Amino acid sequence: MKKHLLVVLLLLSLFSIPVSASRLPDELVSDAILVFREIAEQPDSEQLYAMLKKAHGVAIFPSVIKAGIGVGGRYGEGLILQYDETSKAWYGPYFVTMKGLSYGFQIGIQSTALILVMASERGMESLQEGKITLGGNLSIAAGPIGRSAEAGTDLNLKAAIYSYSLSKGAFVGASFEGAILDNNVNANQVYWQKKLTPAETLAQRASGASIEGLLKELSSIVN
Repeated sequence: MKKHLLVVLLLLSLFSIPVSASRLPDELVSDAILVFREIAEQPDSEQLYAMLKKAHGVAIFPSVIKAGIGVGGRYGEGLILQYDETSKAWYGPYFVTMKGLSYGFQIGIQSTALILVMASERGMESLQEGKITLGGNLSIAAGPIGRSAEAGTDLNLKAAIYSYSLSKGAFVGASFEGAILDNNVNANQVYWQKKLTPAETLAQRASGASIEGLLKELSSIVN
């Protein structure tokens, strides 16, 4: 994995992307609000709303950068909130990074805004254990879009996570298999002012001025 990460960082650095400069947690939250609104306002977002109403949690990545020259790499920073249907409460945020490789002919760079809908309790439990591989120990599929699921989507809705992304104005369900979600230790420690495990972070009830705007956006859909 260290070798793969070096490849990702090298690819991104070739395109002058400052992956070494982690963003402040409050900046990530603010950008997550903007991204969530933008994706939720797309004309074919009905199924995203339906998925969120049944979700056990949600991850939002304001920007996942993908760069490639033959071999591609992606990197992004985001946050995860856990939802408890019984109490109608959100927990977190838990800040994470996304890293991954892709193969095949490719050249260029792309920035994608991403929402991951946690469709199962098992998915949230896996996240609390720390580093996970999407499509490996945790199944992921493109989320259904529009008024009905499109071809290529997991029609039986059996995956643990469903992805929705917005790239260059195109709202799509896209798979991110092979990407690794990991604890953004520095961001979590800055936000919470103490060191917490992923499980401890997702056990904290979400509150405070910085996260309030995002909670309102989510609650307007799920409640």
